[in-house]
Amino acid sequence: MIVLRREIGDVLRTVRQHQGRTLREVSSAARVSLGYLSEVERGQKEASSELLASICTALNIPMSFVLRKVSDRIAVAEGVHVPDTVPEELVSSLREELAGVA
Repeated sequence: MIVLRREIGDVLRTVRQHQGRTLREVSSAARVSLGYLSEVERGQKEASSELLASICTALNIPMSFVLRKVSDRIAVAEGVHVPDTVPEELVSSLREELAGVA
């Protein structure tokens, strides 16, 4: 069974670890107790929208990024194919720009 709080926690933990930050650093920046943040990351506590916004700000990422990652993970678990929403024209133009920089 898919549990939303676990998916959110997994994404938050992955982002934090990728940034090389500790629970203590992020909890302090988000103004949430270290224990509570740990429980959110482990999917044991639900993060309110206000708390999620505070954690995202502390991680310097948009909440939409977290929600998109969670949505993608749930779609995979459900076996639903979600097409990429970035228009191919934009992807092509970005590739061309990046190729010109290299």
